[in-house]
Amino acid sequence: MSEVQIQFKSHGELIRSREPGHGMPGELFGRQDVFEKDVEIFFQKHWILVGVTSDVPEPGDVSTVDIGRASVIIVRDDDENIRTYRNVCRHRGARLKEAGKSTVGMLVCPYHQWTYDLDGSLRHASHMGKDFDPTCRSLIPVHTRMVGTHIFVCLADEAPADISRLEDAMAPRFAPYDLTNTRIAFESEIIEQGNWKLVIENNRECYHCAATHPELTASFLPEDFGFCTDNLSEESLRDFEVYKERNAACQASWERDGFTSATVEWLEEDAVTQFRTQQLVIAGHGESQTISTKVACEKLFGNLTRRDLGDTHLWTHNSWTHVMSDHAVVSYIIPLAPDKTLVRSKWLVHADAVEGVDYQIKDLTEVWMATNAQDKHLVQITHEGTQDPAYRPGVFSPFTESYVDQFSRWYAARLSAHGV
Repeated sequence: MSEVQIQFKSHGELIRSREPGHGMPGELFGRQDVFEKDVEIFFQKHWILVGVTSDVPEPGDVSTVDIGRASVIIVRDDDENIRTYRNVCRHRGARLKEAGKSTVGMLVCPYHQWTYDLDGSLRHASHMGKDFDPTCRSLIPVHTRMVGTHIFVCLADEAPADISRLEDAMAPRFAPYDLTNTRIAFESEIIEQGNWKLVIENNRECYHCAATHPELTASFLPEDFGFCTDNLSEESLRDFEVYKERNAACQASWERDGFTSATVEWLEEDAVTQFRTQQLVIAGHGESQTISTKVACEKLFGNLTRRDLGDTHLWTHNSWTHVMSDHAVVSYIIPLAPDKTLVRSKWLVHADAVEGVDYQIKDLTEVWMATNAQDKHLVQITHEGTQDPAYRPGVFSPFTESYVDQFSRWYAARLSAHGV
């Protein structure tokens, strides 16, 4: 047996070798076999975010999302219901739709023209003979849950039941914003040159924010994600006390007006559908995640009249969302390769908001367009460093990187649950 074979560790051995409170071994970010198992477990057996309701605003609108070797069709049917199907023709398996958006009357296979209604039933299949039963050849449905505007799917035969925890937590938080009555004002796609786990780790901490995200920190308070008060000057300690007082006052004000703002976490090892939500205080004028910290869109969501509702924040293991009074930013990731991750972001406004009248695209998007570009660079240099022979996993900050450590523990627990 060669030396390379002797030193080769399995996926499970690698994650179990992680020292508590430290980063993951570099092979977990770079190896093809690890990547393929990650996609199978975390993107095809867990609930993942794949879109928003305004991706398919009208009957016949289709959004197709590829996830590894799998593909999902999201369609709004003639009764205004959103349905999801496997993107596989029931004849000989051809893809019905390419990735992206389109509008159709029916779903027609481009190979032999098998034709499906928007409810998934097979309408037409020529040359199949009188004994052919089309009722046995409907499109294969996908487990789907709608939470506000968020479209979650699970590709497993049996979907994890604890998606109900996320629904119960987020339904009352999203309700005042009427997020199904929105439209996409702008959307972007970027390819980050790094492993999907590094993308999520980067999103789980703000240790890096002050030095790398000037646009974001105009409105975002990194203290919300951990802060070390050791060795602070008296002036800095006073500033921190002011932050805590303002945070408490905002939370109390929101609760008095009927907004559910308490932090909810379902992150530990026994969580299957991992998520966290918090109503974050916004700096400055306190209205929105913009450079000015004022609303970018004058037409607020739903019937809202308060602008200063902070940021209702939600993260899952493949997404992050920020909902303010005037707009929302919804981002989700799809792994493409060990060192490539697709990040899709959508900026939502009220369905009746008019560009150039109620909002300007630049004001709406400049914070997260800049932040996404900065994060793309950070993920790339981190991925490159973890593949260097000199890399040894470093220790996490217990104050600012506790959620990164939680993600690592959860990742290990889910692998173990699936026999890895």
